[in-house]
Amino acid sequence: MDEKRPESSPHADDTAVLTWTTHPLKRRLWVSVAVTLFILVIAVMVHAATESRIFTVLSLIVLFGSLSKFYFPTTYRLSETTLSVRTTTHTLVRNWSQYRTCYPDKNGILLSPFIQPSRLENFRGLYLMFEGNGDAVTPFVRTRLEYARKADHERHPDSSRGVAS
Repeated sequence: MDEKRPESSPHADDTAVLTWTTHPLKRRLWVSVAVTLFILVIAVMVHAATESRIFTVLSLIVLFGSLSKFYFPTTYRLSETTLSVRTTTHTLVRNWSQYRTCYPDKNGILLSPFIQPSRLENFRGLYLMFEGNGDAVTPFVRTRLEYARKADHERHPDSSRGVAS
């Protein structure tokens, strides 16, 4: 994959500072084969239980669709003011000011809209998957969150918004 490392590239409205593409299907071939075989076995079981082609096709669509981030590439673009996540079906663009904390792990970094840990982070947050570039992405994200916090504090001095990482 050519885009494993962050690279500079222009964006229509903003200068993209980090851009990379991740494709988990290509990363781990044996897991990919096992997951695909599992989905096909489930479809065969659905067909055996219902004897319906419609339910079989529907089960395949639902299972493959639910794993679309695994089967299709995702492109991440982090700029000074925004971040975007582009998948095969949609593009999500967010301002850094929407996120307050971040939690890196070995596979990626979770951006959270909450100041303190919350059970809602997995639903309201955004997870950026690394592609061998965690050492570049994590400090950049932390810096952007800090700038967003300072800018928000200047606009709203009474706000107690903070960044924890």
